Amino acid sequence: MGMLRNIVFILFVLRWTRKLFYQLKGRGITGSVVDVYTSIRRTLYGIFLQLPGVRTKVQTQIAESILKLERKLVPSGPGVERITALPVEGWSEGDVRKKLDELAQMEHTRWEDGRVSGAVYHGGDELMRLQTEAFGKFTVANPIHPDVFPGVRKMEAEVVAMVLSLFNAPEEACGVTTSGGTESILMACLSARNKAYQERGVTEPEMILPETAHTAFRKACEYFKIKLHLVACKAPAYKVDLRAVSRLINPNTVLLVGSAPNFPHGIIDDISGLSRLAHKKRLPLHVDCCLGSFIIPMLPKAGFESEPFDFKLKGVTSISCDTHKYGFAPKGNSTVLYRSDAYRKYQYFISPDWSGGVYASPSIAGSRPGALIAGCWASLVKQGQNGYIDACHKIVGSMKKIETAIREKPELSSDLKVVGRPLVSVVAFLSPSLDIYDIADGMNAKGWHLNALQSPPAIHIAVTLPIVAVADQLIADLVEVVEGVKEDERKRMAEGKGAKGAVKGDTAALYGVAGSLPNKSVVVDLAKGFLDTLYKV
Repeated sequence: MGMLRNIVFILFVLRWTRKLFYQLKGRGITGSVVDVYTSIRRTLYGIFLQLPGVRTKVQTQIAESILKLERKLVPSGPGVERITALPVEGWSEGDVRKKLDELAQMEHTRWEDGRVSGAVYHGGDELMRLQTEAFGKFTVANPIHPDVFPGVRKMEAEVVAMVLSLFNAPEEACGVTTSGGTESILMACLSARNKAYQERGVTEPEMILPETAHTAFRKACEYFKIKLHLVACKAPAYKVDLRAVSRLINPNTVLLVGSAPNFPHGIIDDISGLSRLAHKKRLPLHVDCCLGSFIIPMLPKAGFESEPFDFKLKGVTSISCDTHKYGFAPKGNSTVLYRSDAYRKYQYFISPDWSGGVYASPSIAGSRPGALIAGCWASLVKQGQNGYIDACHKIVGSMKKIETAIREKPELSSDLKVVGRPLVSVVAFLSPSLDIYDIADGMNAKGWHLNALQSPPAIHIAVTLPIVAVADQLIADLVEVVEGVKEDERKRMAEGKGAKGAVKGDTAALYGVAGSLPNKSVVVDLAKGFLDTLYKV
């Protein structure tokens, strides 16, 4: 018995010695101390927030914020009709159409006028009509029954093949369609985790992720129990630090990740460097091109500068690409692509012994809307290569126009700074001298909906075709808002109030609080309240 205890103790010591070794190798002594300090600070602040007096005050403020949000999002008043149960008698077609028209015309940020960053990747009215027609022809179609709906099966295979061709895929490359970029990313992470378990026996998987990579990777880590290592993307390049990635690699690593481009700043990571590292270490490398979509493959053909990012790099093993972004397909369409079936097969779910029969599905969903696949296929073949090159000209050209204005226009360049060197469709900017969230609120007041960022505080604009038509107006309004924020600052300073005397708008209030809290539980509660509000009638 004593010998058994000694063996267990030795194994315990070895296990934690190994963990400590890889922690120090990955983060170093200084980084590890910072990690411990941050964790202790977060924990202590969390305890402080739970103290009786503090908790009551915080919960009251959260409730007030959620109520304010509910008043903004949920229609109320005596004239508002609410449907909380099935009507006893079904409505007439005319009544349904009338109500649909009313719902479509509810007050909203005018994406139709190009006032929204990203969100709506509109391919034009003509394409939308064609998509609607394609949807109507396949409304009941479900790819889970390929013998019943052979046309949908054919279109789905052709969509994957067309997207593979854009990314210089080798002959043995393959892929699947998904419901969106998040599912594509989830599938790539699941495949890497399962591959490492089956082929290397990895039971405690770890992923190395640029801090600017899409949050869907963090969701994948939470869903699939993968330990996450975040790597800084520091100024001035804002690309992932390759040396930090290399230090963090250990026997439990199942996946490396790069973005082309990333969502916050529109920056393409050093995919060539990541590819060399992944190939040397024999690890999968996923490149997230969800936002780059059909723009980034077209950059060279449209005459713009580009960087290597796709299957031409031998270390790249998978790519996610959203056809519903710059492919202009209806929302609910994306693809995940693999260098070969040696990677794709690990994302499949197959149940050979279910009483309902042998069951197999390629991704998370079982039944899937064949109508969306039809709409995607119609969009791709309608646009064609030349159509996407033309869109690339317009979208990237407008991004560069906005970037140039921020860098060179005296009214902007003195207070705003472009983040890194964007090459695709997104330009992000911060301000060394002004509260960037006051600028975001000022643009909101003018009817624009731009993306507020954090760490560092910034704003980004994801240019779409609707924005192309109003880029000059966006620049003019940005000049006016920046001058207005500067004038407010001057007035406050003259009155001796300083920045703390300012009345903050919604964006400045939210991110001002979020950025100052060591423990984000308050922000989590606010976000939960927001999600709850979405389901209130």
